Amino acid sequence: MRLILKETIESLGLVGSIVNVSDGYARNYLLPQKKAVLNTPQNLKMLEREKAKLEVQIAKEKGLAEEIAGKLEGVVCKMTAKVSEEDRLYGSITVRDIVDSLAAQGFTVEKSMILLAEPIKTLGTFTVPVRVYKGIKPNIKVEVVPE
Repeated sequence: MRLILKETIESLGLVGSIVNVSDGYARNYLLPQKKAVLNTPQNLKMLEREKAKLEVQIAKEKGLAEEIAGKLEGVVCKMTAKVSEEDRLYGSITVRDIVDSLAAQGFTVEKSMILLAEPIKTLGTFTVPVRVYKGIKPNIKVEVVPE
């Protein structure tokens, strides 16, 4: 089903773009939540009229994302964990732990924004990218030290 996005959705696209999604996703989520409208000639005309507003909204979102990325760049999250004699963690450092550490430092991020391939299971310093906006990914440092 072809839809016109009314707001930016990270996995689909920017506000105002025309996307092709499955019928169930459109009927059950995007349309009831008013995050998108059907791709009809009438809605296309409405999109053309609101194009200037949408461009301003995209610019604001991108500017805000760049500001947040500037603040996040180089942030260090120091995590303590219990370790065995071989310097292996008993547990692991997950995305949730990183989100909590950033929240304690005053940064509000969602779990989906942290691009951690797999949980951290050893001591050391790791570089973790954070997706703030499409194409904007500042790196934070996660430092794991023994308790």
